[in-house]
Amino acid sequence: MIKRHLEEKLTQAAGSYRVVTITGPRQSGKTTLVRQVFQDARYVSLENPQEQEFALTDPRGFLAQFTDRIILDEVQRAPKLFSYIQGIVDERKMAGQFILTGSQNFLLMEKVSQSLAGRCAVLHLSPFTQGELAGRPAADIDSLGKAVPLHTKKTTGLNLFEQMFKGFYPPIYDQNLQPQDWLANYYRTYIERDVRQVFNPGDIETFARFVRLCAGRSGQLLNMSSLAADSGISVPTVKRWLSLLQSSFLIYLLQPYHANFNKRLVKLPKLYFYDTGLLCFLLRIRSAEELITHSARGAVFETFVISELLKNSFNQGREPDVFFWRDSTGHEIDAVIDLGQKQIPIEIKSGQTLNSEFFGGLEYWCSLAGKDRCTPILVYGGSESCVRQKTAVISWSDWL
Repeated sequence: MIKRHLEEKLTQAAGSYRVVTITGPRQSGKTTLVRQVFQDARYVSLENPQEQEFALTDPRGFLAQFTDRIILDEVQRAPKLFSYIQGIVDERKMAGQFILTGSQNFLLMEKVSQSLAGRCAVLHLSPFTQGELAGRPAADIDSLGKAVPLHTKKTTGLNLFEQMFKGFYPPIYDQNLQPQDWLANYYRTYIERDVRQVFNPGDIETFARFVRLCAGRSGQLLNMSSLAADSGISVPTVKRWLSLLQSSFLIYLLQPYHANFNKRLVKLPKLYFYDTGLLCFLLRIRSAEELITHSARGAVFETFVISELLKNSFNQGREPDVFFWRDSTGHEIDAVIDLGQKQIPIEIKSGQTLNSEFFGGLEYWCSLAGKDRCTPILVYGGSESCVRQKTAVISWSDWL
């Protein structure tokens, strides 16, 4: 079994909070993780029709079965349970009594905030990180750029384009499946089942086209009016559907960094998909070889680098302090990690050969921010990590 970086944070949370909730996309490994960490706990899946009916019709009787630690999988299927769980944990005051999982973040978090505020730790489990697949320990974000990572030879065994094309969903690796076949079924299930359970988008074909149009904008500024026009829907509908994609952990909206450099700054967010394999499927890229020369190669690589940053933050139990920066004159930094007194600007280039032009944006940022507040990083598609022009140059294979 591949060790998940979230395991340590999950164990800590179960020792401190009465309820621990793990959210994340379908097939990210939530069930496998909680059953591995809490092997002595009773496990109940609320996707089982019999268990779900019992929980819905008699929530008090359903919960009365359990006196020790219990794992309730896909708990949002039985929303009536949350109020009763609140009463039980307030009475027993037992740390880690309930371990809840769910793949529909919108429905789950609504119930958690209503009934379990202050009693519940919320963690997010994403698909595998590159470090998890390679068997490396979790990277320390705060130390990024202070030293060039030592190439440990612990890699996933795939080249850059194979890795991005395959993506990071666990079943593809656990069962050695063809990524495009599995992702096609995954996407079909998401559209036909999960989307309809949260809301009825009306024309399901229009929604599916909307998702593919979003894929074509991964790594770009999000212009909702343009997206609405191309999709044939209204701007309010775009906002509602984007919210669904966010709560389903398919996309992430990266917000702009608003440091005051006496410049007019772009205020629109940038759209990214969490998984490059799913992104390639939606872009109809049919092989790793096709990705090498595809026009979206740079966007897919940028998505890979950003998603690894996001997953690393979630695995440490915190919301990502990751932004991007762009001014009205076109100067841009692909990612900025905000550490309070210090920022880490990150430039992302898919090219495999270092070019002096790669460093221009970082040098401009550091001239504005001040050298003492700047630890520049360049992540690129090459194989060697080094220091160049006072910048930590990190190979994609060494990234987190």
